[in-house]
Amino acid sequence: MILYPAIDLKGGQCVRLLRGDMAQATVYGDDPAAQASSFACAGAQWLHVVDLDGAFAGQPVNGAAVRAILAAVAPLPVQLGGGIRDRAGIEGWLDAGIARVILGTVAVRDPALVREAARAHPGRVAAGIDARNGKAAVEGWAEATEMEVIELAHRMADAGVAAIVYTDIERDGALGGANVAATDALARACGVPVIASGGIGSLDDIRAVMAAAASGIEGVIVGRALYDGRVGLAEALALLAE
Repeated sequence: MILYPAIDLKGGQCVRLLRGDMAQATVYGDDPAAQASSFACAGAQWLHVVDLDGAFAGQPVNGAAVRAILAAVAPLPVQLGGGIRDRAGIEGWLDAGIARVILGTVAVRDPALVREAARAHPGRVAAGIDARNGKAAVEGWAEATEMEVIELAHRMADAGVAAIVYTDIERDGALGGANVAATDALARACGVPVIASGGIGSLDDIRAVMAAAASGIEGVIVGRALYDGRVGLAEALALLAE
Protein backbone atom coordinates (compact mmCIF):
# COMPACT_ATOMS: atom_id res chain seq x y z
CA MET A 1 0.00 0.00 0.00
CA ILE A 2 1.21 3.49 -0.88
CA LEU A 3 0.99 6.48 1.44
CA TYR A 4 0.33 9.75 -0.37
CA PRO A 5 1.25 12.88 1.64
CA ALA A 6 -1.18 15.61 0.64
CA ILE A 7 -0.37 19.17 -0.38
CA ASP A 8 -3.52 21.25 -0.84
CA LEU A 9 -2.95 24.62 -2.47
CA LYS A 10 -4.93 27.79 -1.78
CA GLY A 11 -3.55 31.18 -2.67
CA GLY A 12 -0.13 29.63 -3.25
CA GLN A 13 0.00 28.29 0.31
CA CYS A 14 -0.20 24.82 1.83
CA VAL A 15 -3.53 24.52 3.59
CA ARG A 16 -5.95 21.95 4.95
CA LEU A 17 -9.70 22.33 4.86
CA LEU A 18 -12.31 20.95 7.22
CA ARG A 19 -14.94 18.93 5.34
CA GLY A 20 -14.15 20.75 2.11
CA ASP A 21 -15.12 24.18 3.44
CA MET A 22 -12.88 26.88 1.92
CA ALA A 23 -13.85 29.19 4.78
CA GLN A 24 -12.26 26.73 7.23
CA ALA A 25 -8.76 26.65 5.81
CA THR A 26 -5.77 26.24 8.10
CA VAL A 27 -2.52 27.51 6.59
CA TYR A 28 0.50 25.29 7.23
CA GLY A 29 3.09 27.05 5.12
CA ASP A 30 3.74 29.46 2.28
CA ASP A 31 6.37 27.38 0.47
CA PRO A 32 4.72 24.33 -1.14
CA ALA A 33 7.96 23.31 -2.86
CA ALA A 34 9.79 23.18 0.47
CA GLN A 35 6.98 21.13 1.96
CA ALA A 36 7.14 18.73 -0.97
CA SER A 37 10.90 18.41 -0.55
CA SER A 38 10.40 17.63 3.12
CA PHE A 39 8.02 14.80 2.28
CA ALA A 40 10.39 13.50 -0.39
CA CYS A 41 13.36 13.53 1.99
CA ALA A 42 11.31 11.59 4.54
CA GLY A 43 10.88 8.79 2.01
CA ALA A 44 7.52 9.44 0.34
CA GLN A 45 6.99 7.38 -2.81
CA TRP A 46 4.28 9.66 -4.23
CA LEU A 47 2.80 13.10 -3.56
CA HIS A 48 -0.87 14.00 -3.79
CA VAL A 49 -1.40 17.64 -4.80
CA VAL A 50 -4.73 19.47 -5.12
CA ASP A 51 -5.29 22.93 -6.57
CA LEU A 52 -8.20 23.90 -4.32
CA ASP A 53 -8.70 27.28 -5.97
CA GLY A 54 -8.70 25.55 -9.33
CA ALA A 55 -11.35 23.09 -8.22
CA PHE A 56 -13.72 25.97 -7.49
CA ALA A 57 -12.68 28.10 -10.48
CA GLY A 58 -12.89 25.25 -12.96
CA GLN A 59 -9.39 25.92 -14.26
CA PRO A 60 -5.85 25.80 -12.85
CA VAL A 61 -5.06 28.63 -10.44
CA ASN A 62 -2.00 27.50 -8.49
CA GLY A 63 0.01 26.44 -11.51
CA ALA A 64 3.18 28.20 -10.39
CA ALA A 65 3.16 26.37 -7.07
CA VAL A 66 2.56 23.02 -8.78
CA ARG A 67 5.47 23.59 -11.14
CA ALA A 68 7.70 24.56 -8.24
CA ILE A 69 6.76 21.30 -6.50
CA LEU A 70 7.59 19.31 -9.62
CA ALA A 71 10.97 21.00 -9.92
CA ALA A 72 11.74 20.41 -6.26
CA VAL A 73 10.99 16.69 -6.09
CA ALA A 74 11.67 15.30 -9.58
CA PRO A 75 11.66 12.42 -10.37
CA LEU A 76 9.27 11.61 -7.47
CA PRO A 77 5.82 10.97 -9.01
CA VAL A 78 3.11 13.52 -8.28
CA GLN A 79 -0.62 13.12 -8.84
CA LEU A 80 -2.63 16.31 -9.31
CA GLY A 81 -6.30 17.20 -9.07
CA GLY A 82 -8.33 20.38 -9.04
CA GLY A 83 -9.60 22.39 -11.98
CA ILE A 84 -8.56 19.97 -14.72
CA ARG A 85 -11.65 20.06 -16.91
CA ASP A 86 -10.54 19.71 -20.56
CA ARG A 87 -8.16 17.85 -22.83
CA ALA A 88 -5.75 20.79 -22.98
CA GLY A 89 -5.47 20.83 -19.19
CA ILE A 90 -4.87 17.11 -19.05
CA GLU A 91 -2.23 17.18 -21.79
CA GLY A 92 -0.59 20.28 -20.36
CA TRP A 93 -0.05 18.82 -16.92
CA LEU A 94 1.08 15.43 -18.15
CA ASP A 95 3.56 17.14 -20.46
CA ALA A 96 4.75 19.28 -17.53
CA GLY A 97 5.72 16.18 -15.57
CA ILE A 98 2.65 15.28 -13.54
CA ALA A 99 2.63 11.48 -13.28
CA ARG A 100 -1.15 11.16 -12.96
CA VAL A 101 -4.02 13.60 -13.27
CA ILE A 102 -7.14 13.21 -11.13
CA LEU A 103 -10.41 14.08 -12.86
CA GLY A 104 -13.30 14.80 -10.52
CA THR A 105 -16.01 17.08 -11.85
CA VAL A 106 -15.58 15.85 -15.44
CA ALA A 107 -15.98 12.27 -14.22
CA VAL A 108 -19.62 13.23 -13.68
CA ARG A 109 -20.07 15.94 -16.30
CA ASP A 110 -18.04 14.54 -19.20
CA PRO A 111 -17.23 10.83 -18.84
CA ALA A 112 -16.36 10.68 -22.55
CA LEU A 113 -13.40 12.98 -21.87
CA VAL A 114 -12.20 10.68 -19.10
CA ARG A 115 -12.43 7.71 -21.46
CA GLU A 116 -10.51 9.53 -24.20
CA ALA A 117 -7.80 10.65 -21.78
CA ALA A 118 -7.44 7.21 -20.20
CA ARG A 119 -7.11 5.63 -23.63
CA ALA A 120 -4.52 8.20 -24.74
CA HIS A 121 -2.51 8.01 -21.49
CA PRO A 122 -2.70 4.51 -19.99
CA GLY A 123 -1.96 4.47 -16.28
CA ARG A 124 -1.86 8.26 -15.99
CA VAL A 125 -5.52 9.17 -15.49
CA ALA A 126 -7.39 8.67 -12.21
CA ALA A 127 -10.93 9.56 -11.21
CA GLY A 128 -11.67 11.54 -8.09
CA ILE A 129 -14.95 10.53 -6.45
CA ASP A 130 -15.89 12.87 -3.63
CA ALA A 131 -18.87 11.59 -1.68
CA ARG A 132 -21.46 13.15 0.54
CA ASN A 133 -24.18 10.82 1.82
CA GLY A 134 -23.33 8.23 -0.79
CA LYS A 135 -23.59 10.61 -3.75
CA ALA A 136 -20.93 12.39 -5.75
CA ALA A 137 -20.18 16.08 -5.23
CA VAL A 138 -18.56 18.27 -7.89
CA GLU A 139 -17.21 21.80 -8.45
CA GLY A 140 -14.79 21.65 -5.53
CA TRP A 141 -17.30 19.66 -3.44
CA ALA A 142 -19.60 22.68 -3.45
CA GLU A 143 -22.34 21.14 -5.57
CA ALA A 144 -24.20 17.93 -4.82
CA THR A 145 -25.39 15.59 -7.55
CA GLU A 146 -27.79 12.68 -7.69
CA MET A 147 -25.07 10.38 -9.00
CA GLU A 148 -24.60 7.36 -6.75
CA VAL A 149 -20.96 6.76 -5.87
CA ILE A 150 -21.02 3.08 -6.85
CA GLU A 151 -22.61 3.89 -10.21
CA LEU A 152 -19.96 6.52 -10.90
CA ALA A 153 -17.20 4.08 -9.92
CA HIS A 154 -18.53 1.52 -12.39
CA ARG A 155 -18.56 4.17 -15.13
CA MET A 156 -14.99 5.17 -14.36
CA ALA A 157 -13.86 1.55 -14.36
CA ASP A 158 -15.45 1.15 -17.78
CA ALA A 159 -13.68 4.33 -18.91
CA GLY A 160 -10.33 2.71 -18.12
CA VAL A 161 -9.03 4.88 -15.28
CA ALA A 162 -5.89 3.67 -13.53
CA ALA A 163 -7.23 4.40 -10.03
CA ILE A 164 -10.04 6.01 -8.09
CA VAL A 165 -9.39 8.50 -5.30
CA TYR A 166 -12.35 8.16 -2.94
CA THR A 167 -13.01 10.90 -0.40
CA ASP A 168 -15.73 10.97 2.23
CA ILE A 169 -16.21 14.73 2.46
CA GLU A 170 -17.70 14.68 5.96
CA ARG A 171 -14.54 13.01 7.27
CA ASP A 172 -12.00 15.09 5.36
CA GLY A 173 -9.79 17.05 7.73
CA ALA A 174 -11.78 15.86 10.76
CA LEU A 175 -9.12 13.37 11.94
CA GLY A 176 -11.74 10.82 12.98
CA GLY A 177 -10.65 8.00 10.69
CA ALA A 178 -11.36 7.13 7.08
CA ASN A 179 -14.68 5.67 5.96
CA VAL A 180 -13.15 2.23 5.57
CA ALA A 181 -16.45 0.42 5.04
CA ALA A 182 -17.47 2.65 2.14
CA THR A 183 -13.99 2.59 0.61
CA ASP A 184 -13.86 -1.19 0.89
CA ALA A 185 -17.29 -1.54 -0.73
CA LEU A 186 -16.30 0.77 -3.56
CA ALA A 187 -13.09 -1.15 -4.25
CA ARG A 188 -14.92 -4.48 -4.26
CA ALA A 189 -17.62 -3.15 -6.57
CA CYS A 190 -15.51 -1.47 -9.24
CA GLY A 191 -12.43 -3.64 -9.60
CA VAL A 192 -10.16 -0.61 -9.97
CA PRO A 193 -7.43 0.25 -7.44
CA VAL A 194 -8.84 2.69 -4.90
CA ILE A 195 -6.98 5.31 -2.86
CA ALA A 196 -8.62 6.13 0.47
CA SER A 197 -8.85 9.81 1.34
CA GLY A 198 -10.32 11.81 4.18
CA GLY A 199 -10.16 11.45 7.95
CA ILE A 200 -6.79 9.87 8.73
CA GLY A 201 -5.76 11.10 12.16
CA SER A 202 -3.52 8.39 13.59
CA LEU A 203 -1.45 5.31 12.80
CA ASP A 204 -4.41 3.21 13.95
CA ASP A 205 -6.51 4.85 11.23
CA ILE A 206 -3.90 3.79 8.68
CA ARG A 207 -3.93 0.27 10.12
CA ALA A 208 -7.71 0.16 9.65
CA VAL A 209 -7.30 0.97 5.95
CA MET A 210 -4.52 -1.58 5.63
CA ALA A 211 -6.79 -4.26 7.08
CA ALA A 212 -9.13 -3.78 4.11
CA ALA A 213 -6.41 -3.69 1.47
CA ALA A 214 -7.32 -7.09 0.04
CA SER A 215 -10.44 -5.58 -1.53
CA GLY A 216 -8.32 -3.43 -3.84
CA ILE A 217 -7.41 -0.41 -1.71
CA GLU A 218 -3.96 0.47 -3.05
CA GLY A 219 -3.18 3.58 -1.07
CA VAL A 220 -4.12 6.12 1.56
CA ILE A 221 -3.85 9.91 1.49
CA VAL A 222 -2.74 11.64 4.69
CA GLY A 223 -2.90 15.39 5.13
CA ARG A 224 -3.74 17.26 8.33
CA ALA A 225 -2.40 14.50 10.57
CA LEU A 226 1.07 14.93 9.05
CA TYR A 227 1.00 18.70 9.43
CA ASP A 228 -0.29 18.55 13.02
CA GLY A 229 2.29 15.95 14.00
CA ARG A 230 -0.32 13.32 14.87
CA VAL A 231 1.31 11.01 12.33
CA GLY A 232 5.02 10.95 11.59
CA LEU A 233 5.67 10.29 7.92
CA ALA A 234 8.69 8.05 8.51
CA GLU A 235 6.74 6.06 11.09
CA ALA A 236 3.75 5.69 8.79
CA LEU A 237 5.94 4.57 5.89
CA ALA A 238 7.59 1.98 8.13
CA LEU A 239 4.17 0.69 9.13
CA LEU A 240 3.14 0.26 5.49
CA ALA A 241 6.41 -1.49 4.70
CA GLU A 242 5.87 -4.16 7.34
